[in-house]
Amino acid sequence: MKKDNKQQTKDMSELNWEDYLKAYYEKPASFKTWSGFDIKEIYTPNDRAGKDYEKNIADAGTYPFTRGIHKNMFRGRYWTRREVIGIGSPADTHDRVKYLVEHGGSGLNTITDVTYEMGLDADHPWAINEVGLTGVNCTSIKDMETLTKDIPLDKVSWSLITASVAATVTMAQYSVVAENRGYDIATLRGSVQNDPVHFRYCGFRPACPLDLSIKMGSDVMEFCTKRMPKWYYTTVNMYDLREQGITAPQEVAYGFGIAMCYIDELIRRGLDIDEFAPRFTFYVSCHIDIFEEVAKIRAARRMWARLMKEKYGAKDPRSMQFRFAVHTAGCSLVPQQPLNNIVRIAYEGLAAVLGGVQSLHCCGYDEPMCLPTEKAHLQALRTQQILAYETGVTNVADPLGGSYYVEGLTDKIEEDSLKIMKQVEELGGMEEAIRTEWLDRQIDAEAIKRQKELDSGEKLVVGVNIFTSEQEKTTPFGVQRVPEESALRQVEEVRELKRTRNTAKLKDAIKRLRDDAEEGKNVIPAMVDATKAFGTVGELVGTVREVFGYSYDPMEIIESPFSEN
Repeated sequence: MKKDNKQQTKDMSELNWEDYLKAYYEKPASFKTWSGFDIKEIYTPNDRAGKDYEKNIADAGTYPFTRGIHKNMFRGRYWTRREVIGIGSPADTHDRVKYLVEHGGSGLNTITDVTYEMGLDADHPWAINEVGLTGVNCTSIKDMETLTKDIPLDKVSWSLITASVAATVTMAQYSVVAENRGYDIATLRGSVQNDPVHFRYCGFRPACPLDLSIKMGSDVMEFCTKRMPKWYYTTVNMYDLREQGITAPQEVAYGFGIAMCYIDELIRRGLDIDEFAPRFTFYVSCHIDIFEEVAKIRAARRMWARLMKEKYGAKDPRSMQFRFAVHTAGCSLVPQQPLNNIVRIAYEGLAAVLGGVQSLHCCGYDEPMCLPTEKAHLQALRTQQILAYETGVTNVADPLGGSYYVEGLTDKIEEDSLKIMKQVEELGGMEEAIRTEWLDRQIDAEAIKRQKELDSGEKLVVGVNIFTSEQEKTTPFGVQRVPEESALRQVEEVRELKRTRNTAKLKDAIKRLRDDAEEGKNVIPAMVDATKAFGTVGELVGTVREVFGYSYDPMEIIESPFSEN
């Protein structure tokens, strides 16, 4: 022990004490928010002078819902703790779902893999080596049956994360499985992400052309409005847009612009705003700047309420309530010093709760390296539970409301978001902004700007461009491996299904689907029939793609197995 002490003394004597003094007197190098807003040294009542509380803020549960959509917020019920799950085969994912439920998860949340989101079957030549790597693949109703096995669908709230046009197939599969088990689908609770318009910005452009995205996304919304009134039929994904590097005001403005693409289409179909808007939801990012994220959420609530009331003439207060789930910012996590990610996730989860979240997913600390391991998934759930049961942040609705700083930042984010929305409107709306690739250019410019900020040190990330250390060669608690045999088994099961199903019955169902798509009808009822005949995601989506003039296969590798008749 004495020898160790001497060694320690020797090591201390060799330290650079000039660096120590610099650290002791160090102060922030930047006084801006993550999105670049200049911040004053202190905010006072003068920053709120002339503001009408009842008009611009009001109590929680009261229009314009700045402080929350429920009067008592978490005193009435905690947010739903939904950890995203999707790994390997449907059986593998089913087991992880049960694991998290056993450890206190309060909502089920499964995500499909890249192949499924592209509308590809598990036996597609491009997909075979990708099955289950980034989520779960549900090629046919048999996979959905395995995924939901033994789970009481009438008692749970299930979030189905399929964002692309394949969400139509997901809803067909889920509703058929439920009806086969004797459930009335009108009583089912849950949500489907179903936001194919945004998904072109996540690497899925070939699978999500704009006209097809609006058509099929709106079909799901219309079907659920009429047949599944307790189901949230879309979660407009502002989160994925934010992951590209855009600012908080852009996240809100672009997300609302995409939402209006669907709203305008549903109104064109003859639906009343108050008929469908109460089940409209959003997926929001919570990044690392706590106060900016809270202010962003508060601004979004106020903006949505006014948009619904003033632009669309909503009369039902439920139509004006901004309902949202949060995914902590995956893009804020780094592989360097990975345990630091646990801290980042906790702060981002805190921002979500302070902002009044309805449903929360906390990332796994190891996501920069792999899908979350079982231990990482459990740690993410425990983070939510500590927030709920230990920190006291659930005791008061909108605990940061009235802060001169937070109220000022809320106003600033709203102001900038509205300016961006005005720009989009002057271009002819979000559809035109997407068609002309104006939105692409805005996203690319911000991504480049963010990288330059990191490279220059204007933005500091511990372990990346400050307080760096030798690169780790292992990940604490290991990495998640997708069992190769699971994927191979699923591919073979799909091939066997296609060999043994009633081909004549399926062809009849596919013909109806094609006819309905050509006539402009809602395609979900025909997809339900085709799903019952063991039609696959590639076959159902591919049929509708052809009607719209696109290749049957977005990868342009295989041709349709169904002839025109």
